[in-house]
Amino acid sequence: MSNDMNPQYQLPPSRSTKSGASTLTVIGIILASVFACLVVCGGILAALLMPALQAAREASRRMQCSNNMKQIGLAIHNYESAYRSLPPAYTVDAEGNRLHSWRTLLLPFMEQAALYQRIDFSKPWDDPVNAPFTSVDIPSFRCPSSEIPPGMTTYQIVDDPSSAFPGSNPLNFGKILDGTSNTLFAIESDKQDAVHWAEPKDQSLQSYLSTVRGSHLGGRNAAMLDGSVTFMSEQTDPRVFKAIVTVSGDEVVGLHGR
Repeated sequence: MSNDMNPQYQLPPSRSTKSGASTLTVIGIILASVFACLVVCGGILAALLMPALQAAREASRRMQCSNNMKQIGLAIHNYESAYRSLPPAYTVDAEGNRLHSWRTLLLPFMEQAALYQRIDFSKPWDDPVNAPFTSVDIPSFRCPSSEIPPGMTTYQIVDDPSSAFPGSNPLNFGKILDGTSNTLFAIESDKQDAVHWAEPKDQSLQSYLSTVRGSHLGGRNAAMLDGSVTFMSEQTDPRVFKAIVTVSGDEVVGLHGR
């Protein structure tokens, strides 16, 4: 019998496999597009939020810095109550060589009495006898925005005869004729001028007046002798910076601490 009389029935080619593959391909493209969109949108959102996050972090660090300076201000008041004078800018030996900073003298009033008692004040701060103790990092002496090594500080006084810290000769509050709210205690230096907290070195009047910012954007924190802390903008009148240093300049600078 011929093939024409018995034709073999052939099924038409299935279309379901191709259709399924096409559908999966479309879904994959859609998912890839959605994922790409999420990545791009997420990146844009992160970029938009980053300045706000950085600003929030800096605001928190600046507040912590202010709290550090308030703690130091409280310590200096307790020191004055105990010794009836402010600490000297630095201690000296019989020959007048500088030994230790005012910050070292405040240790007992900053919950660091044990560390203070282990320091030999007859020898320099960096003498091998003192090195194991003066190398200790004290967070209260370090601004969280300063990005300086452990053991360093940007909290400095102005070492000048016209200031509240005229070298190794301490004053008391009775000598602050301009009033403690108008007289500078400590200022933030630029991180490039950071010193070790025990080092008997601070800012000269010239370096203080030539620097307008510390570790914070737009200015630096300043602690007054009444214990208040105020933020000194870079735009502050230079005459104000000079006026708050003197203890008897008869200036009223109108600062308001926080």
